[in-house]
Amino acid sequence: MRGRLLHLAMGVLGAALATALAVALVGCSASGTSSTPASGSTGSTEPMKIGAILSLTGPYAALGAAENNAFELEVKRINDAGGVNGRKLEIIIQDDGTDEAKAVAAATKLIEQDKVVAILGATGTGQSMAARTVVDRAGVPMISMAGGNAITGTFDALVFQTPWPNSIVVPFVLSKIAADGHKKIAVITDNGGYGKDGHAVIVAAAPKAGLTIVADQQFKPGDTDFAAQITTAKNSGADAILLWTAGKEGASIVKQAGALGVKVPMYGGSGQAKAEFPTGAGPAADGFIFGTGKSLDPSNWGTGTPEADVVGSFAQRYRAAYGSAPDIFAGHAFDAISILADSLKRAGDTSPVKLRDAVEQTKDFVGFGGAFTFSATDHNGLTEKDLALYKVENGTWVTVQ
Repeated sequence: MRGRLLHLAMGVLGAALATALAVALVGCSASGTSSTPASGSTGSTEPMKIGAILSLTGPYAALGAAENNAFELEVKRINDAGGVNGRKLEIIIQDDGTDEAKAVAAATKLIEQDKVVAILGATGTGQSMAARTVVDRAGVPMISMAGGNAITGTFDALVFQTPWPNSIVVPFVLSKIAADGHKKIAVITDNGGYGKDGHAVIVAAAPKAGLTIVADQQFKPGDTDFAAQITTAKNSGADAILLWTAGKEGASIVKQAGALGVKVPMYGGSGQAKAEFPTGAGPAADGFIFGTGKSLDPSNWGTGTPEADVVGSFAQRYRAAYGSAPDIFAGHAFDAISILADSLKRAGDTSPVKLRDAVEQTKDFVGFGGAFTFSATDHNGLTEKDLALYKVENGTWVTVQ
């Protein structure tokens, strides 16, 4: 893409031996709208360094790739608009390999060596929670792109979040399972950050939805054989299976369930809202129902609404650049960079305290996830009204009306 400043560098993340991808990108402005007025520039022309921690390798690589695309695309557009308060934005991206220890090493490098003013990331819940310890020590604000409830549910003054958290997505999906007439469910989750976080919400919320868990199975991220978990679920007497994972294993589980003769319907959440899922699972995914944000199908926002305009414009740019529609993970990155850009503009400088306060003062900011309004007690700002249900049909998904 012409006009962007792009630097690629390979390095070693200390003892963690993680691959580093440094991407320097220029410019900054928001696609959404904020009700808070902008402040002036400090007069400096030095680039503002922003750190990003993405899973470009490992089980979450597909998620990280989409996020990386969104950063590239949006900062190019932002670059053409002239920057934030007359200053360029330099983003330094580190690959955490879908590993919590490497996420800590990445955050440490970004803060201590690169001197970034904020961190976007991580891709995964476990990695985000691990990086929180580093940003807390340094006093640097962070905007996570992972959907675990603990990221903002366990409140941290420095940490914000762009996805719809498990605390709203899980009950939304459970309500659909109950509405479909099911009473007994088998649960299959990964024991990584996102799956463990979702599992806790499922166990607490299922009884409230009138559902009984009759099988409760877990697996490790990176596993490839799920026959034991699937067979237990199949023989449990469950009349539906709930899958909660964000990694590539989800597609393998559904594909293997089909091969093992599972006939009961299967449900899931935001972790299945990526092309990798129906493609990897094949015909076995047909009929799979999952809940996630409305923006996976921009038409859910209607015509002429602020959300429809923002999401539709981003989707059009993304498709033109990469040949496919953005998934929700690209959308989470779009929101993170847009909210940060808007906050930098309003803060007027890169002071961590002023920047953190500006992010927290975000109000009615229209992004991919919905309209974000943060507060001193809510660093996610999204609700169930931002969600929709989808069904996989013939290798793609359609909105469930």
